[in-house]
Amino acid sequence: MRAIGLLLLLAATVLTGCTDETRPRDLTPPAAPRGLYTVTGDQTVYLSWYSNVEPDVAGYRVYESPCPDGPGCPYDQVGATDGTTFTVGGLANGVTRYFAVAAFDHAGNESDLTYETIQDTPRPEGFGAIITSYLAVPTASGWDFSAARVRSFDDPITDMFYGENGSALQIFVPDFGTDIQDAGFATSLDAVDFAPDGGWSPIGSVEVIAGHCYVVWTRDNNFAKFRITNVIPQPSGPPVIQFDWAYQVAPGNPELKARQVRPEGAGRRPIVWLP
Repeated sequence: MRAIGLLLLLAATVLTGCTDETRPRDLTPPAAPRGLYTVTGDQTVYLSWYSNVEPDVAGYRVYESPCPDGPGCPYDQVGATDGTTFTVGGLANGVTRYFAVAAFDHAGNESDLTYETIQDTPRPEGFGAIITSYLAVPTASGWDFSAARVRSFDDPITDMFYGENGSALQIFVPDFGTDIQDAGFATSLDAVDFAPDGGWSPIGSVEVIAGHCYVVWTRDNNFAKFRITNVIPQPSGPPVIQFDWAYQVAPGNPELKARQVRPEGAGRRPIVWLP
């Protein structure tokens, strides 16, 4: 009986081994992920994409490159995740990078990289900046995006300044070479990720509305955005405004689609002096 049992055990082992050796190995990679897009940050790019539908997908690998494609343009892996979002940090502001994502399964098969050419250019940002009305404190009423600092409303480097137009609080741009528009209410500055192609204010000013986002196209062909977070009453005189901001340091880059070059010879918009 003991011998018969041993023979049966050996037979089962052999059969099991044969089954493992003859089972087809999974050599089919997942499909390339779809819908990859980015959101621009300060020295940071936030990536998102659609989830793959294959049931055996184990995760995704994220790749980065200094150029879009070609044999001399390697995409290096910068991370992996089992989700569909990834943050790439430690990037240089104003330097464009290219991104791609591949899916991999539990058998180790990896998909092609995402087919879209996805690029992004990180830019600086800041929070809680405050400027005053030029009717109250002229030297603290303007903002220079490139230096991220308060300036006088009539400083030649000022990109925008705050004041009043009768009973309405207004943000002005100082010259014909600078444009501004109200992008509407949003709960976050990130609601505006690209500068628009049109819609600029024909009079060079917009109304101050807490919670609204605004876009500025500077005289030197840079784009910026800001969101008014608070309009703060003062014991006397007009209120001050508080805002978050972001500035794209790469000229002509609307990540905040290529745009036309600022026309040569654009002059300064004359300042309208208000009582």
